[in-house]
Amino acid sequence: MEFERVKLEIDQSVGILTLNHPEVMNAVSPEMLGGLMAAFDHVEDPKNGVRCVLMTGAGRGFCAGANLQPRSDESRGSGDAGSVLETMYHPFLRRLRELPMPFVTAVNGAAAGVGMSFALMGDIVVCARSSYFLQAFRRIGLIPDGGSTWILPRLVGKARAMELSLLGEKLPAEKALEWGLVNRICEDAELMPKAIEFARELASGPTVSLRLIRRLYWESLENSYEEQLNLERQMQRIAGSSEDFREGVRAFLEKRPARFKGR
Repeated sequence: MEFERVKLEIDQSVGILTLNHPEVMNAVSPEMLGGLMAAFDHVEDPKNGVRCVLMTGAGRGFCAGANLQPRSDESRGSGDAGSVLETMYHPFLRRLRELPMPFVTAVNGAAAGVGMSFALMGDIVVCARSSYFLQAFRRIGLIPDGGSTWILPRLVGKARAMELSLLGEKLPAEKALEWGLVNRICEDAELMPKAIEFARELASGPTVSLRLIRRLYWESLENSYEEQLNLERQMQRIAGSSEDFREGVRAFLEKRPARFKGR
């Protein structure tokens, strides 16, 4: 299924979403963001049966950041370089945060600028050994965006976030794993098989529970301990009323694998 600069394939309840502008290493344009929003409309429609989303990039890179060609006036110092964030990037990033199913990213090659932000939105981040991350903004005289100034200190601490952003040096996959930025590294040829394996495992799980787990961990980054205890209480009530909870208990008592339906 083709959208603007984006491809979508549905495989065993997994929506495999590919950023598809390899000529510019999948640099993000307004057209691509429109294609992404349309693709997520499709995967979030219950009738299509998608229970996990996997995002990767076509060709030799995950995403090289923003495509500066449509914003050439801004790159010359005129215009409002922040307006496109408010009108296009931020709605998409908020949609990723609120996604009602697990989200896996498979990082091939470069994940630079806002492409790094997209990659790190994954609940599970799987990297090819040759991949790398780059906070490229300082190279063109801009500040990190795409939520990176919020998520990076929480993932790697203030000192490392500052280092990545102020120096603009490449962070190889091995170092990203050491810093706790990603979950797994695999050989390049094994990237998609391994990422699909994770995505299928999540897609076959208790989707209501997994959606609530996502929400709990996102909220925990801002909540107090008491607020988080209260939220756990609310979310457990919802999870405990799901069909999958009842199936999980039956399967446990009958000593068999659970057959979750995502309801």
